[in-house]
Amino acid sequence: MSRADRLFQIIQILRRSRRPVTAGEIAAELEVSTRTIYRDIVNLMGQRVPIQGEAGFGYVLDKAFDMPPLMLTSDEVEAAALGAQWVASRGDPVLALAARDLIAKIAAVVPNALRPLVADPPVCTRRVPDTAPDGIDIARTRAWIREGRKIRIGYRDELGNTTSRVIWPISIGFFDDTRILAAWCELQQDFQPFFTNRIIAAEFLEDRHDTRPAMLRLRWKRRMAETYPAQSHL
Repeated sequence: MSRADRLFQIIQILRRSRRPVTAGEIAAELEVSTRTIYRDIVNLMGQRVPIQGEAGFGYVLDKAFDMPPLMLTSDEVEAAALGAQWVASRGDPVLALAARDLIAKIAAVVPNALRPLVADPPVCTRRVPDTAPDGIDIARTRAWIREGRKIRIGYRDELGNTTSRVIWPISIGFFDDTRILAAWCELQQDFQPFFTNRIIAAEFLEDRHDTRPAMLRLRWKRRMAETYPAQSHL
């Protein structure tokens, strides 16, 4: 890896992290010495890249830093193509269309040498049979998650029993053969997973719940980590 590529990768590592990253962690990922990373950080700071932190504590990149977003490597192009293929075959119709549009936009702006990786990627994902239809508008549910609004649903459990619940939607899990909506259930006063194909009615309420979406999602993740510690990295 050239020095210029290494400097670019350091910025990328800092960009994707939500916490301070130590020089040792960067060095391990880039397979160079910690001393090299220290020199590179000093060099980047000298070029007015807004990196904050110090040796032994870690480094963070100012969120306001702007850099051309499509200086992609071949591995990154393949990752984008693979991810978009997966979403196109398993996502709801709105996300599936967005995935196809994303690939078209990437193909339009990447250098000519990388375009074959988009048009005919060497990686692929298996298409799956159509899943049972969702009983709720997934695209609108995603909007309600972002806005912190409630949904009233009619739900049929595995025994065929139906209940009416008001939920605070948190996250949608896309799996090969089903989709699951994670939510806080006012009826159960707890976090609950709901299979979207068992939802028999949905009313999108204007009411907002009293927890910021990011905080609600954090509480849910903590509960999942406590309940399923072996999967806490997911």
